[in-house]
Amino acid sequence: MSQSISSSTKAEEVVSVDVSQAKTLLQSGHQYLDVRTQDEFRRGHCEAAKIVNIPYMLNTPQGRVKNQEFLEQVSSLLNPADDILVGCQSGARSLKATTELVAAGYKKVRNVGGGYLAWVDHSFPINKEEEEPSAN
Repeated sequence: MSQSISSSTKAEEVVSVDVSQAKTLLQSGHQYLDVRTQDEFRRGHCEAAKIVNIPYMLNTPQGRVKNQEFLEQVSSLLNPADDILVGCQSGARSLKATTELVAAGYKKVRNVGGGYLAWVDHSFPINKEEEEPSAN
């Protein structure tokens, strides 16, 4: 048999919400999983009471490669029964990450369509972790 068996989870099973819905869900206690790189996260991320950064892709000298420990890292911090919103810069990586999480048994995970760029476009609150260089 040369036909490969693909995952039973199709992209259409992934629920996406827009950033306005995401903001409301975050205010009601949903966990936010930011799957951008750590550098992107430090430069700015949506303001959420419960936010965690686990990159889906990692920057390497050869370019971006998938984080092979992504699911393991997520499962060490989040429960498959948690209400989780998955976001990235524009929505592409988070869609892939959400699809993978659904396939792994995460039942209440949603993709944030438009990602951080849409969040900023709506002038929603953000946090930045990179401080300006001190003048010492």
